[in-house]
Amino acid sequence: MGKMKTHSASSKRFSVTGSGKVKMFHNQHRHNTGMKSSKRKRNLRQGAYLSEAMAGTYRQLIQK
Repeated sequence: MGKMKTHSASSKRFSVTGSGKVKMFHNQHRHNTGMKSSKRKRNLRQGAYLSEAMAGTYRQLIQK
């Protein structure tokens, strides 16, 4: 049986921390930023963590 391939799109968007949490970037921060408030854009700049329910799925996709 061959090796499992990493899901390339997921590996670019998510990373696993040392403690095993899955870190992600917020979306909605590339286009149409003129209509969003400064507070909203500032909060979108920061990273976030996936919920534990979703983390297992993405951990499998990126093989970590």
